[in-house]
Amino acid sequence: MIQLVHEPIDTQAILAAAAHPHAGAVVLFLGVTRQLTAGRETESLDYECYPEMAICKLRELEEQARAKWPLLHCVVVHRLGHLEISEASIAIAVSSPHRRAAFEAGQWLIDTIKEVVPIWKQENWQDGSREWVHPGTGLPKAT
Repeated sequence: MIQLVHEPIDTQAILAAAAHPHAGAVVLFLGVTRQLTAGRETESLDYECYPEMAICKLRELEEQARAKWPLLHCVVVHRLGHLEISEASIAIAVSSPHRRAAFEAGQWLIDTIKEVVPIWKQENWQDGSREWVHPGTGLPKAT
């Protein structure tokens, strides 16, 4: 299940979607808005994307993860719009018969999503400045 949402992420619904009677492991990862980034104080974040492109790429990654690991379910939900400190921007839940596959798949998914999915993050700093962080680089571009 792949979703882009504008409302807060419902972690209970995500865990329910990842549940499976053959699962010995369900791993949930949440990426949340942190207050400090490289010593700078973050006020908030804004996420934007071209939804059709982002969903297409997320589906490709889901297929790749399923080919690499014996996953029963794979759920990726990314939030768009304005996020305050401590709000989740992404949730990834994977279930598998054994924990190692679930942990490895979850980590691979978040690392790869941050590299290749065209979802753009704007860092809104406490001092009033803003910077866009481009996928794959992790580097901000001043605005």
